[in-house]
Amino acid sequence: MLDNGISRERSFAARSFCVALYLLLIFSIGKHHSTSWFSFPMSNNEPITETTVVADRGVSEVKSLHLGEGSGEVSETSEESYQDEFTPPTEEENQTLRKVAANLPFVAFSLCLVEFAERASYYGSQTLFSNFVEFPLPAGGNGAGAPPRGTQETAGALGMGLQASTGFVLLFQFLAYIVPIFGGYWADTYVGRYKAIVIGVLICGVAHIIQIIGAIPSVLQQGKSHAAPPFVISLLLLAVGAGIFKPNIAPTVLDQHKSQKPYVKTLKSGETVIVDPETTNTRTMLLFYMFVNIGAFYMLATTYAEKYVGYWLSFLLSGTIYFLLPILLLAVYKKTKTYPPSGNKELGEAFKIGWTALVQSKFQFWRKDFWDSAKSSTLRSKGIEVSWTDTAVVKVAKTMEACDIFWFFPIYNLNDGGIGSVATNQGASMVTNGAPNDVLNNFNPLTIIFVIPILTFVIYPFLERRKIKPGPITRMTFGFAVATLAGIAGALVQWKVYQLSPCGSQASTCDQVANISIWWQIPNTSLSAISECFANVTAYEVAYARAPKSMKGLVMAVFLFMTALSSALGEILIPATADPWLIWIWAAPAVALAVQTVIFWFRFKHLNSESYFADTDASSEVEEQQVSPKTEV
Repeated sequence: MLDNGISRERSFAARSFCVALYLLLIFSIGKHHSTSWFSFPMSNNEPITETTVVADRGVSEVKSLHLGEGSGEVSETSEESYQDEFTPPTEEENQTLRKVAANLPFVAFSLCLVEFAERASYYGSQTLFSNFVEFPLPAGGNGAGAPPRGTQETAGALGMGLQASTGFVLLFQFLAYIVPIFGGYWADTYVGRYKAIVIGVLICGVAHIIQIIGAIPSVLQQGKSHAAPPFVISLLLLAVGAGIFKPNIAPTVLDQHKSQKPYVKTLKSGETVIVDPETTNTRTMLLFYMFVNIGAFYMLATTYAEKYVGYWLSFLLSGTIYFLLPILLLAVYKKTKTYPPSGNKELGEAFKIGWTALVQSKFQFWRKDFWDSAKSSTLRSKGIEVSWTDTAVVKVAKTMEACDIFWFFPIYNLNDGGIGSVATNQGASMVTNGAPNDVLNNFNPLTIIFVIPILTFVIYPFLERRKIKPGPITRMTFGFAVATLAGIAGALVQWKVYQLSPCGSQASTCDQVANISIWWQIPNTSLSAISECFANVTAYEVAYARAPKSMKGLVMAVFLFMTALSSALGEILIPATADPWLIWIWAAPAVALAVQTVIFWFRFKHLNSESYFADTDASSEVEEQQVSPKTEV
């Protein structure tokens, strides 16, 4: 029987490895045939010719755009001449022409593959943490963490309980989303985003190696005193590496677009349209988020490996796909458009502007003219000279407005899949019939993979043709509302688990499961996923669009930091994260989010009609105010 068990394990390991190779083959083929999927030029080294760019209002002509020759950093001068190749729309065209997205550049697609590989390894590992910590090595199992086949038992290793499991999961999430503050600042100020990405990749690589070693059966069988240290070290390193990588990859993808300003173009069909940066960024971030969740779907392989073979194979699968990253980064290095770090000057100036606004407004930050009080023209009228311009104040104000939006995400995140390990714990109390109790996590990325193409290529183009364009605040509000429904669904399922469990409201520690299928978790998981397509994707766009070039990584990190705050809130709730209060662990955040959604809409709905980019609405009127002192009336 032992030989047969080993044979089955080896057979499953071989099948899992083949699945991994198959995924890699799909994406390798996609890389070579991606023009037919996304219609983007294959090389940044070749001159790019737009089908027909309107250079004159009366005549349509073909204009060749020689852009992105070679590689290297983009200077401000080259960027200005780069933008001059495009013809901006007139006011009339802005009102009448349809807005479309630009094609996805080849390098941007390649960087999406980088994100896919990183997220596949990240989520493939993270989804295992809950069971690994909460449950002990199953009695009668194979000694690698897998339970006996044909039972309702759950995989495990350390046996430290639900609260310890929730604590470790939330600690990991907290670090992975607070380190980006450092990662974004460090990249923007000192090393540049691309170099920060590479360093984050190297740190995560070390973490995956330690993870695999710590999950070897002989290590697990010696008890948690031997198995816990490598697990904790790898968890901390993975969080740090991901925190450096994460805030810099999305801005780098968006940097690859040829223009961040609208321009007029005539399609092959003869229709004249506006290539719109907001529409472009919406589509790019939807595709980027789809790749994130294709990677997250890799959890299916690691959870089944955990259930039927053991943790050594699960962590090996995560590490194997991770080492795609260095290859992909090396392949696109020379073709990637990068920006040099800005140094401390602009960030320091932003802090000075903020402090001056506080002082001049007597710390009444809620005043409508709060930022006006820091403008050089206003200060000059008081006899105060400063080094910054009114335009700089406008940019800082827009950046802070984006950060103000992000403060509404911690409560939302608590409803996105539940707090810590509560969803996995809920699944362990339900009938699984051979499925891993954490398998339902895979329905989140699966739903997103299904929904995003529909939004990108059907719903949003349909609305655009009818001149209906949901603004960023509308999309985020809808996402919050859907997440509220997800939280309610989770609470209802937990109520049913308590009702049907032989142990009643002590279902988490019961030896028998409740007579309710684990597949009832799908509504919560799917609704959470749909909400992300509107809330998270739009927040990525806003973080990039509303930040100056020199602060994009840092502002992206501020958004990611909100997930760290969610984890901190979850840590506070750990004492209550136990039977018989788990219904409220689902329901209370849902009620809070419902109230918050209403406040969010009325607080920010005016931003739907504002200029999208922080760098593009510095009007000549503002510039004139820098020269002509404001006279008091």
